Amino acid sequence: MTLRFLTAGESHGIAEVTILEGIPAGLSVSHEDINKELRKRMHDFGRGGRAKIEKDEVKILSGVRMGKTIGSPIALLIENIDRAKWEEKVTRPRPGHADLSGVVKYGFDDVRSVLERASARETVMRVAVGAVCKKLLSEFGIEVASHTLQIGKAKAPQRIYTFDEIKKIYEEDPDVHCVDKIAREQMKQEILNARTSKDTLGGVVEIIAQNVPVGLGSHVHFDRKLDGRIAQTLMSIPSVKAVEIGNAIDASTKTGKEVQDRIYVKDDTFYRTTNNMGGIEGGMTNGEDIVCRVYHKPLSTLYDPLETIDIITKKATTATIERSDVSVVARGGVVSESMLAFVLAQAILEKFGGDSITETKRNFVSYKNSLQIQHK
Repeated sequence: MTLRFLTAGESHGIAEVTILEGIPAGLSVSHEDINKELRKRMHDFGRGGRAKIEKDEVKILSGVRMGKTIGSPIALLIENIDRAKWEEKVTRPRPGHADLSGVVKYGFDDVRSVLERASARETVMRVAVGAVCKKLLSEFGIEVASHTLQIGKAKAPQRIYTFDEIKKIYEEDPDVHCVDKIAREQMKQEILNARTSKDTLGGVVEIIAQNVPVGLGSHVHFDRKLDGRIAQTLMSIPSVKAVEIGNAIDASTKTGKEVQDRIYVKDDTFYRTTNNMGGIEGGMTNGEDIVCRVYHKPLSTLYDPLETIDIITKKATTATIERSDVSVVARGGVVSESMLAFVLAQAILEKFGGDSITETKRNFVSYKNSLQIQHK
């Protein structure tokens, strides 16, 4: 069975919901496992006013009994507290948002019929799904973490950040999730400046998955290449406009001798001393850390709104103002982690999947043992 999920719900509707199908039986999952991830998404320095309203606590409606999955679809629900704008009609689309394209596509005379679903509020369910997927990955020793590299013009210095440093970032820097102490203060100042000028900021987040086994994904068809699947999933996150795997952008200006990861062997184990390819070669994992970066554009809702056209009167006006953030970059890392965890969980189950977590782990161990035999 393929791991998949669907979300439903609108930003100011009754609730956000999801159905996650394909998780094997016997995986330990609790409300707190999911709520812990949801709390990471709730607050940061660039957050707007809605964080003070919503609680974002999950209800597990099905698929889990006595703390363990039972193999049936997992249904999750998070209630929306802020519903005040649900009946409010909007006719002034925001530049850069789904507003105008949506009303033209569907023939609406009210932008709210588009913006409610296009809102990044939907990502709360992606994080809930990601929490379950992270629990699955942990059974195989795989961990996923992220950190902020840039907000506005403030950048963290280019150096190797250890996975342990990145894992601790939510506790050490809940404001912008930046490992470098000087850069995090610069990022906060960028946000303060943007808030004063009623503007918004984009930025860059790096996501890393550690202990991923060799051979997930495939080279044989375009839609099985893991890097393509990762890129599509990360690109689907609201405000993400570019995805990088490994050091792709920098490598595009260099030669093959400078960027290809040389292969060595020690104690019958293949290894590389660099990871410019970001852990994926030919659409398959190669045993190195998977390293991705997502590039967020500045948010479309501005408290000093841009020029637009009223879709009813066709007269020039300014864009509508919805409750929004100054920067979503730090919280965007939590969403990106969740989406990468989903793709990796999907790939793990495709290669090793069984009806129960015990069967899946047995298949995984058998595969790992076979690799050791091949290398001897």
